[in-house]
Amino acid sequence: MMRPMSLHRRTVLGAGLAAAAAVVTGCQAPPPVVGADGTGAPTTGPVPSGGAGAGPSASAPAVSPSAVEAFGAAPGTSASASAGGATRPTGAEGSPLGRALTAELTRHLKPTPQNPKHPGYAGAVAYCQVDGELSARATVGKALRYGAGPVLLPESRQVAMRADSIFDTASLTKVFTAILTLQQVDRGRIALDTPVVEHLPGFAGPGKDKITVAMLLAHTSGLPVGAKVTGLPDDAARRAAVLATPLVKGATPGTVFRYSSVGLMVAAQLVEKLTGQRLDKALKNGITGPLGLRDTGFNPKTWLANADQARRLVATDARSSRGLLRGTVHDDVANHLGGIAGHAGIFSTAADLTVIGQLLLNGGTYRGTRVLSETITKRMLTNVNRGLPAVDAERPNRTSDHGLGVVLNQPWFMGRLATGKTFGHTGFSGTSLLVHPGRRMVVVLLTNRAHPNWSWANPDPVRVAVANLCA
Repeated sequence: MMRPMSLHRRTVLGAGLAAAAAVVTGCQAPPPVVGADGTGAPTTGPVPSGGAGAGPSASAPAVSPSAVEAFGAAPGTSASASAGGATRPTGAEGSPLGRALTAELTRHLKPTPQNPKHPGYAGAVAYCQVDGELSARATVGKALRYGAGPVLLPESRQVAMRADSIFDTASLTKVFTAILTLQQVDRGRIALDTPVVEHLPGFAGPGKDKITVAMLLAHTSGLPVGAKVTGLPDDAARRAAVLATPLVKGATPGTVFRYSSVGLMVAAQLVEKLTGQRLDKALKNGITGPLGLRDTGFNPKTWLANADQARRLVATDARSSRGLLRGTVHDDVANHLGGIAGHAGIFSTAADLTVIGQLLLNGGTYRGTRVLSETITKRMLTNVNRGLPAVDAERPNRTSDHGLGVVLNQPWFMGRLATGKTFGHTGFSGTSLLVHPGRRMVVVLLTNRAHPNWSWANPDPVRVAVANLCA
């Protein structure tokens, strides 16, 4: 169990950070609501320029290096948002929980009784934040260990994992897509019960006229897991194929939970239609820019400096027909869609993902910037599938509990932290985000279990182990 921070320490820290913000930015207006198209009132607080998360408010004042040095980067803030981009010592790795997490993550660098033939992953990063303060952090193993083949690389060519390593988050992308979609609800452009076909005429086919925006986010649309986009001549044809994907045979929209990546691919096209922006631009204007998340975005090789690509990108598959994947999306459909899709493709760090967890925990606001209204955030985190059956061949015991873009109450990855209010998501590449509202806790676990071969390990045992240590 973690010892809660004393009231005195929490008060002093909060006062110090508040003083720094006051010195740098002066008096601020009430938090603005940010739309995915970047319109509306300018964001308050520092919005870094450049990088993946550069937002629309380039004129917003930046925190001075001296202020950051005096008070430290705020918990959960991207390391690159601190002065000079350096990760500042927090003591989180040396805390009792930090040491326990390090020991547990290190154990899975070798075969275990749960996974006797192969290591669980080549490397991992874990963050545990409580009440806005980073309580524990662990970093183990390698970001790159194998070359294409796969072949084990010489030690001199391997790359150590870092606390600020950048991972292919896989299906954690769906949480971002859901937030962007719900921003459109906030702005009155759509309603949750709006039939999708009203805005996307290409979304045609038997039974699909009954599919609403909410069903896409709750995985009750009846759409299948994947879309067939190979063998098509261009991106327009592939996007059209996503919209034309038929329902699963016998499915009736709104009656069964059936996990569907296609649903979030469609939601992404809806966001693009309503904002007039490609999804990566909508992400930048609606989420990463306003929140200062400079280490989060699609196709990181387009915005990450060469030196950072070499030091910080985490590898996934080393045996695919595409060769070693490092900084290139692992998901094949997302790759065919140019690396920009609503279901997969976002790369990020543990620190940036902790901000997303804290944003939702705070009711849609983070450090003075409102991204979602409190009302829509509450709906996002409420079980909208109550009483519905679930169909999941891989996890036959899972329930249908789901909010609008987030999973609820799933012990198979939340362990003892699972409750009716606990929310989060997992990613195929070995990533997970978990938020326990009752404890004001955000847990991020990022592993490269797909490196060099995703079939080597089941990522769920270590997810449960980390959650149980934090419980």
